[in-house]
Amino acid sequence: MSDPMRPPVSHHPRTTSLRADPPRPRASLRTAVVWEVLQDALERRVKATGRESLDVLDTGGGSGHFAVPVARLGHRVTVVDPSPNALFALERRAAEAGVADRVRGVQGDAHGLFDVVERGGHDVVLCHGVLEYVDDPAEGLRNAVAALRSEGVLSLLAAGLGGAVLARALAGHFKEARQALDDPNGRWGEGDPVPRRFTAEQLTALVEGAGLRVGAVHGVRVFADLVPGVLVDTEPGALEALLKLEEAAAENPAFHSVATQLHVLGETQGAFGA
Repeated sequence: MSDPMRPPVSHHPRTTSLRADPPRPRASLRTAVVWEVLQDALERRVKATGRESLDVLDTGGGSGHFAVPVARLGHRVTVVDPSPNALFALERRAAEAGVADRVRGVQGDAHGLFDVVERGGHDVVLCHGVLEYVDDPAEGLRNAVAALRSEGVLSLLAAGLGGAVLARALAGHFKEARQALDDPNGRWGEGDPVPRRFTAEQLTALVEGAGLRVGAVHGVRVFADLVPGVLVDTEPGALEALLKLEEAAAENPAFHSVATQLHVLGETQGAFGA
């Protein structure tokens, strides 16, 4: 997962808007949609709570691809990850970004989450790239939701089934595409590095089953993984045009079934004063 677009550093969140318009490198195509949705959710929670700094939990946050940009917005972020190497990289990245005082890394996983963090102590929980790898996705998600305060928001990102099927088919691996389509976990074969993939319906059912309402569903990387890089890198304006296309398609349910990843925003009742 590539870094989200990084907002400017501010040591005084009161004087800086949460909405940022940073540069958009090609790598941002993979995370731009999620980052925009997450920024908006953070901004709305700030307004709803009246607090400028939120408590954010990033489960499986690795080296801080999302945690560090969130901390740059002025929030306190706890990253839980099973990899010591990833946590070391997180510490270095946070220090380089000048947010080491707002980022804390602890070793752990989704199933043992409350061995290392507080239950019900977070305004926002990120669960990105976790459900694909846990033994029990429903239990892992319930733990993530249990880490929220009574009014809070969940950002869930997971691998999409349709995107994998389409990618294998376009690469000429038709048998693997069919296997992924028929497999209960969406795997295309023994060499598939992803243990599990989901449809939008499966993810929304998991979110609702964990006691949240679904605020929004977005398809992520609908086109970015399929368009040859040479076209984006050589055609003037192609990167910006592709990014706008991704953003437009992300909200259209017709494209959720072919997205490489799916993003679901889950909300507790009253999270935004509704």
